[in-house]
Amino acid sequence: MRKNKLGLGAMAAVSLLAATSAHAGGLERGGYNIDLLFDPSDYAAEAAVTYVNPQRKLNNVRDSNTGTPGVTPGGDGNVNSRPSSGIGATEGYWVPRIGFKASIGDAVNCMADYSEPWGAHLNQGANWAGANENIETKIDVENYATTCSYSFDVGPGKLRVIGGGFYQEVSGFQERLAAYLGAPVSSQIGVGRLDMEGSGWGWRAGIAYEIEEYALRTSLVYNSAVDLDNLSGTLNLSQLPAMPGTPFGKILPVYGNVSLPDALEFKFQTGIAPDWLAFGSVKWTDWSQLQSIPFCAKGTGPCTPGLPTGGTNKELTSIDLLYRDGWTVSGGVGHKFNDKWSGALSLTWDRGVSTGVGTHTDTWTVGAGVSYAATENVEFRIAGALGVLTSGSSGATVRDGRTYGQRASYDFGDDLVSAISTSLKVKF
Repeated sequence: MRKNKLGLGAMAAVSLLAATSAHAGGLERGGYNIDLLFDPSDYAAEAAVTYVNPQRKLNNVRDSNTGTPGVTPGGDGNVNSRPSSGIGATEGYWVPRIGFKASIGDAVNCMADYSEPWGAHLNQGANWAGANENIETKIDVENYATTCSYSFDVGPGKLRVIGGGFYQEVSGFQERLAAYLGAPVSSQIGVGRLDMEGSGWGWRAGIAYEIEEYALRTSLVYNSAVDLDNLSGTLNLSQLPAMPGTPFGKILPVYGNVSLPDALEFKFQTGIAPDWLAFGSVKWTDWSQLQSIPFCAKGTGPCTPGLPTGGTNKELTSIDLLYRDGWTVSGGVGHKFNDKWSGALSLTWDRGVSTGVGTHTDTWTVGAGVSYAATENVEFRIAGALGVLTSGSSGATVRDGRTYGQRASYDFGDDLVSAISTSLKVKF
């Protein structure tokens, strides 16, 4: 086989395809991407943006907890008179990424990048039968990272040792209807809002092996969890009349803690014929550590899951996810048409992480991308994807003796997700 230069051609389109799968399980957006580190140029800068448009619709929605506040324990009132089918649950979103890579001598390469690996945006609005569960939830995670590698000869190729660190800032809010205990039915409901923010550090480590002659590269990279021990914010129940001894009518400072997931990803590519490349990846993400995220009033001691019991347990509200671990498997082929144009096709399966609560079921995605080398130093890329969000249901689920998802139940069918991504790379 003659020397395969797909690393400078079709792999440009292959790299961009990863961004179009930015609606995977859990809170995944852009995930982690260090492909720029492998660019053979001495210096390279890249800017990319992806727009993802999931079209999840909810049907057969029922307000499950219709008890009268102050009479039925935990009662939220009855909003089943509101619309119950064809409810749009998801919002389209942008995923940006920018990075710069530099070679330091023959063996060391380093890159710095900004990305948004995790996030979520649900926005059913207040006019649906599940408004006691959610009106709008939005979570954004910004990631600032530095990654380096050291390479040395091993056999016919080079072995890289990879390491780095990253800092993440998290912000978000959740709004839903809240019930006022003991109030008349006509005034028992108001909107409660939880605002939160936090930050934390993580690290990555991995290895890669490359044989340039065959466009062969394999890599295994681990990204650590990010502990958000400083998660804090406010719980705003000011829309509800004040009631002594309760949080109603108040804006309370709250705190909590959670760990964003660690992830392990194996990637490979290899030339299979002149100007043809096969590639694939397998990724595990520890979404199961995101179960119920409690928020407690500041100054009440350790914050643990469970409703307030008048003494030891001070949870005021929670974000209930009940995720399981995620697996993402992708494969495809790339082809270099000529010195200017390259393309790639891919198929991705992402295992759903929802376990009775939520809408994160299995996702199947087909992607296509092209790369255009305008000059020796400038590349333009564009990719698109179309996928299926598989059907399922959400409702009351018992976990460790506690019931979650009891505020509303609903079904959803097979829905579409689409994405388009573009990038510009300058190398010199």
